[in-house]
Formats: sequence, structure tokens, C-alpha cells
Amino acid sequence: MSSILIIDDEPGIRLTLASILEDEKYKVYTSEDALSGIETLKREVIDLVFLDVLLPKLGGIEALERLRKEWPSLEVVMISGHANIDMAVRAVKLGAFDFLEKPLSLDKVLTVCRNAFAIKKLREENKTLKKISSIASEDVIGTSAETRNIREIIKQAADSDARILITGENGAGKEVIARAIHQCSLRADNPFVDVNCAAIPESLIESELFGHEKGAFTDAVNSRRGRFEIAHGGTLFLDEIGDMSLSAQAKVLRVIQEQKIERLGGEKSIETDVRIIAATNQDLEKACEEGRFRRDLFFRLNVIPIHVAPLRERPEDIPMLLCHFMKTLKKELTIGNDALELLCSHEWPGNVRELKNLAERIAVMHQGDSISADELEKLLNKKSKKEQNNVNENAKASLPEDIFCLNYNEARDSFEKHYLEIQLSRNNGIITRTAEAIGIYPSNLHAKLRKYRLSGP
Repeated sequence: MSSILIIDDEPGIRLTLASILEDEKYKVYTSEDALSGIETLKREVIDLVFLDVLLPKLGGIEALERLRKEWPSLEVVMISGHANIDMAVRAVKLGAFDFLEKPLSLDKVLTVCRNAFAIKKLREENKTLKKISSIASEDVIGTSAETRNIREIIKQAADSDARILITGENGAGKEVIARAIHQCSLRADNPFVDVNCAAIPESLIESELFGHEKGAFTDAVNSRRGRFEIAHGGTLFLDEIGDMSLSAQAKVLRVIQEQKIERLGGEKSIETDVRIIAATNQDLEKACEEGRFRRDLFFRLNVIPIHVAPLRERPEDIPMLLCHFMKTLKKELTIGNDALELLCSHEWPGNVRELKNLAERIAVMHQGDSISADELEKLLNKKSKKEQNNVNENAKASLPEDIFCLNYNEARDSFEKHYLEIQLSRNNGIITRTAEAIGIYPSNLHAKLRKYRLSGP
């Protein structure tokens, strides 16, 4: 509902105008002088002001100057029974939307209101569109068809509160897209809260999301707000939602349906207003079939799907991304054609995250302002074909000969164990580097190493 403030020292004018505007379903406030009107503006959200020229304490023209300075987006309509052309021209030059003479015409008042709100809406939409174009261009970088399509979806979906599910490999840029959507939305001035569902132990995920009351469990020495409460009015980004437990999934589904949460150990329902953006590197439809993910929650989250292609499938984005990272690192770098070809032919198992790491490596370890393919190959840690063949042969040799005689789960575990052994060897036993190379989180890799009783050299 649009709100209007009437500032006039004549009670009859205030009453008549307020009655007319309230009949048109506007929310109306009234003040008898400019100073009390300014106090109302400080307390309430006002869209349009009718301001009399002749007022006690602070004149209408002086009040107009102050309003335009302190509330530049506010539309102001001047009214006067003693107007002249010079006064009207001065008011318009100071930023008044229009100037009406008393006695006020009902048709003119309503027409001015409609016009003022239409212009205000157009200005806000134009401002939002500029903001969306700027953010989408700055954050979602690349010239590929896939990246252009994602920018278009961001522009179309940003202003709505529709839930979004972003899918793609680790390191492909899912969180960057989620943040771009938030920054382009009407919620941009409110919190963006991210939760990595894979990094939080199953026993703590519900407390993390919904909060808890004092004494809810052994270590709950104080009450604590959950991420849903912290994100109120803004966006909640549920990263790696495919790793969320079924019990937590059920509670998230309930929050989506009811727009309310309950803290662990609490009895009071707390209303929550958040936009949910979820992301995963898993095939959630397959997870639904296997009973690992709730199908009803999948359909609730998958209102607007966005798939982020891996970097190897959009090599035309690589030069622009690398230039962006080098600029962020304040490093001047000229990349030759042979070096570009090498970059575009690389597999990028770590996707954009791996490319960003390469940029940081160049900034620290490369002294010149240009780089060749040979220099780049060393920084990429690319193995020669002979070394690669040896690794592949070793991998084959380490698999048991009777792998095809095993059942599915045993064969999968056998392969995964030997795969991890080879990857650890390739990366000198460094867990974080291995996790980045194969595209999983270090915490997930640690769990797998414990499962197979593996460790680095």
C-alpha cells in the first residue's frame, strides 16, 4: 500500500484530502506544520508528500529544499492558495513533482497521485535493472553461451522470491551465482547467510539452522539464533544440500510450507521471511530414487533450476576469468596464444576455483609481465605424457584382477580406494590439494581416507 503525507496548517484541507485519498486505498498521515511532518518522515516510510507553501515555523519552499536533500527519492507536490508563476517555477526547479492551486480539484489530486507513483515505480525499476546488469556482469564472468544464459536467468529471477536450485561440480561458481542473485534482488540490503550442509556434523545441523534454547542439549549453555533467524528478510544459501540428513530435510520442508521455525528445545513459533537458494554437486533426482533425499523437498527447491557447466565445457570463459583474477590480485599479465591454448585444453578438475588458485600462484611465483606456455605448464603442475601413462598403468595394476567377480558395493569401494591412493600420490599426500584436484571438500576426503584407512606419504 502506497503511503502519503499531507502537511497543511488548515484542518479542513487535511481532513478533506485525507478522506479522498483513503477512499482510494492509500495510507495517509497528516501534519499541521513542516517540522512535525519531518518527524513523521523519520518514523514512517512515505512515498508522496502534499506540502503547503505557507506554513508556520518553517515555510513550504524551505521545507521542500530540506526534503529533497534528506529524502531524494521522495515525490513532493506543492499546494497553495496564494501561488504565482515565479513561486511555482522555483518549486519545480527545487525538485517538486507538481504544483496545485487551492481550492483543490479532486480529479487533479488523484491524477497527480497516479502519475507520481507511476514515475516513482519506473525510476525504481530502472535503478534495479542497472544494478542487476552491473552485478551480473561483474560477478558472473564469461562470454560462453552457458554463462550468458545464467546472467539472463539472474536478471529474470532476481526480483522474485522464487526458490532456486543451483547444480554443478565443486568449484564451478555456484556460490558466486547465489550471491549475485541476492545482490540483484530487493533483499540486497538484508543478510546473505550461507550454510555448508556438508561441513556441519549431522548432530549439529538442526541447531545450526533453527537455533536452540538454553538447556536444549548438554552443551546448550545459552540460547542461540539459527541461520533462518539470522537471514530474516534476506537470503539463506544452503550449499551442498544433498548432504543434509533426512530429519533436517523434513524440518526445512516444514519451514518452507509454514514460514515459521521452532528452536530446538523451544515451544514458541518464530515467523521467518527468507528466500532460499540451494546448491549441490549431486544428482538430486537420483538421490530421491535412492531414498537419500526427499522428493517433496526437491520439488519445493527446484522452482528455478540453474546448472553451472564445468570449466572444461566452457573454455571461452577462461581468458576473461583469468584476467579478472589477475586484476583482483593487481598483477599485470600478458598471455600469449600458446599459453591460452594450453589453458583452454586443460581439464580443470577443480573448475573456477582451480583457475583462481593458478592466478594466485602466478602472482606469487612468476616475476615477468608476460607468460609463455612452457612457464604456464610448470605452474599448472602438468605431468608429461610418459608420467601420465605410468600413473594410469599403476592405477590399472593396483585394481584386483577379480574386480568383476565382486558385488557392486565391493567393486565400487575397491575402485574408490585405489583411485584415492593414486590421487594422493599425484598430490604428494597433501589433503587439501588432493580434494581440490578431484573436486570434493577436504572434510569429505578425510572421511573417505578414514573409511579406507589411507593416509598421505
